[in-house]
Amino acid sequence: MSKSDPRDIDEDAILRGLSAEELEQLDYELQEMDPENAILPAGFRQRDQTKKNPTGPFDRSALLDYLEKQAMEHQDREDLVPFTGEKKGKKFIPKPGTGQIPIEEQIELEPELEEALKNATDAEMCDIAAILGMYTLMSNKQYYDALDTFGAIANTEGINSVVKPDVYKIYPDEPPNDTNVEDTLRRIEKNDSSLREVNFNNIPDIPIPTLRGIFHAMKKNTHVLSLSIVATRSNDPVAHAIAEMLTENTTLQSLNIESNFITAEGMMAIIKAMSQNSTLAEIKIDNQRQKLGDSVEMEIASMLENNPSILKIGYHFTQQGPRARAAMAITRNNDYFRQQRIS
Repeated sequence: MSKSDPRDIDEDAILRGLSAEELEQLDYELQEMDPENAILPAGFRQRDQTKKNPTGPFDRSALLDYLEKQAMEHQDREDLVPFTGEKKGKKFIPKPGTGQIPIEEQIELEPELEEALKNATDAEMCDIAAILGMYTLMSNKQYYDALDTFGAIANTEGINSVVKPDVYKIYPDEPPNDTNVEDTLRRIEKNDSSLREVNFNNIPDIPIPTLRGIFHAMKKNTHVLSLSIVATRSNDPVAHAIAEMLTENTTLQSLNIESNFITAEGMMAIIKAMSQNSTLAEIKIDNQRQKLGDSVEMEIASMLENNPSILKIGYHFTQQGPRARAAMAITRNNDYFRQQRIS
């Protein structure tokens, strides 16, 4: 090798010759930061740019009080043009005849209609305007109420009434999921024939080992047809357990893993495992903590094209190409299923 070959450089000798300040600067430059990763703490997303030692523990209230005091003590900037309150310009005077309908546009009605309109109340005029399509004279609610009501006056307050908001409808909260996780896991392990659907939705305190145990037990289960773990904080270890289950289970038809913390790596394992599964007909994977990315979307489209058993998929594609391929594949799979059912 020549003397200028970079492979001949002795890095250890160079490092031994650096001072403590130079080594600290080198370590600062070589720090690997990920400013786009919102899950990492702020200290791992950007470099520490301060050399000052902390003066004490962080006190949010004291900091807010200090900032408010600084703002109050800071003098406002003087206006370039002082406000005097003087009114400038000419007062607007409308021209004679403004706001009146021109003579050539005035319409003469029959005496009976003229008399009826003169004696009509504001509420009746509001309904008449709605029937005639003059929706600009009223709110949308007044307009549609008048069209949907027959034989009675719908808008009793008239056209000039104050527009009021719709009455807020109070809906009862959805009851919490009372599924017994441990008991359901035991039934899955025992292959209980009466257990056809498993729903763990919105149970946030299920331990990760328990979730993995559920899918480990699902490998040999032959009775559960539907399994849902929406919003259970499942992550990549659970995703890999799901992938292993899909390669062995031959009964499950519906799987819902939406609204979890599965990353692109874990989702890629699930999608690749689905290519070996011929019984799953529906899968929902949308609304994960992070975007899955283009490579995962391309893998989803390829999987749908090669797996005719998938009839429904719950995922919002961000790229047009994979979205079009997936739509065509789902349409083809449903057509094939319909033909098989008819024949």
